[in-house]
Amino acid sequence: MAAAIAPEALTAADRCDRCGARAYIRVTLPGGGELLFCVHHGRAHQSALRAAEADIQDESHALEAKASAPEGER
Repeated sequence: MAAAIAPEALTAADRCDRCGARAYIRVTLPGGGELLFCVHHGRAHQSALRAAEADIQDESHALEAKASAPEGER
């Protein structure tokens, strides 16, 4: 039985393949390969990626946590 391996968390060094902004979404394509997207571009391509049955790791919740953090912790 194969164990599922949790994907590595995205960091500030991970950049959107479309625009270069910080990536919060990692897409693993069914045929192999990986794409990184900022929230804007990840959401813009979301329906096509789901139709292609890509695995989508969405860490955009980190933006919400960052926005609600006290000023000194951002």
